[in-house]
Amino acid sequence: MAHYEDSQTQRAGARFIRRSMAEPMLSREHEFELATAWRKRQDEAALHELIRSYMRLVISSAMRFRHYGLPVNDLVQEGSVGLMQAAARFEPEREVRFSTYATWWIRSAIQDYILRNWSIVRTGTTASQKALFFNLRRLRAQIEEASGTSLDDTGRSKIARDLKVALSDVESMELRLSGSDQSLNATLNDEEETEWQDFLADDRAGPEDSTMYALDIQQRSRWLSEALECLDQRERAIIEARRLAEDEDVVTLETLGQRLGVSKERVRQLENRALGKLRAAVLDYSRAPANSCRRADGDFRQRIPRPFHAGGTTGDWPRAPAAGRWPQ
Repeated sequence: MAHYEDSQTQRAGARFIRRSMAEPMLSREHEFELATAWRKRQDEAALHELIRSYMRLVISSAMRFRHYGLPVNDLVQEGSVGLMQAAARFEPEREVRFSTYATWWIRSAIQDYILRNWSIVRTGTTASQKALFFNLRRLRAQIEEASGTSLDDTGRSKIARDLKVALSDVESMELRLSGSDQSLNATLNDEEETEWQDFLADDRAGPEDSTMYALDIQQRSRWLSEALECLDQRERAIIEARRLAEDEDVVTLETLGQRLGVSKERVRQLENRALGKLRAAVLDYSRAPANSCRRADGDFRQRIPRPFHAGGTTGDWPRAPAAGRWPQ
């Protein structure tokens, strides 16, 4: 992502840096007094003096990250936020210098800003990716300097081991760092109006293919709906519960057997027979649609609409006759 600063902004930033670097250093005793005054009495004057004295620490940290292509003034501002967060949480009674404690807050604030603004695409969403983003260039330079050649697969594997990340993550981050974001609306050159996006292939189906696919789906759904009318009530109940239900709503053979009053093996046989009828009926409709259904044995019978549907209550399930068995 491109970032620009005008000359006025650059001059203002330079003046701020010069004033900050001219602030006097704090002794350990005076630093303790200022930090204690702010922590216990909320003395803003003590806080301002503490912040101004350690602004040089922010500038030093910001300069280490200037090669990421972001304005130094923005890095300094983000580092200042980290410095103030450190001042708010610093505990002087622990006898630790404020600079040691504030360094981590300053670095964290600057790094978070870089990750948010370095690219339009979010980078470094995990701790391992964040470490890889900020250490890949340094480790790559060390390996290339030691070997005298460009980074190869062996060097990438070493970086992956050192940072405890996958080799694919190293390769992906290396590719990301190799170039900045480019606008797809940018022209190839000043003499042409052709844009980069004109060379992107569209993998989506065209209007004709989409229409043909939709019509094909509608036709198949119609054939299946008509073929279901070729089944008797029990066969249709089995097909709708076993084949047409959502994955989480599929009924087991044993459950169907209990509902229908038959064994689960008989349910499996009826399911296979119903699938054969459906297959034969769909083939018949695809060849010559007619108001009749073919049985699995090749005979025809009249289609009879049935009110049963898979989404009904338990009372909608066909039950075995009270004084006999289902026809086999």
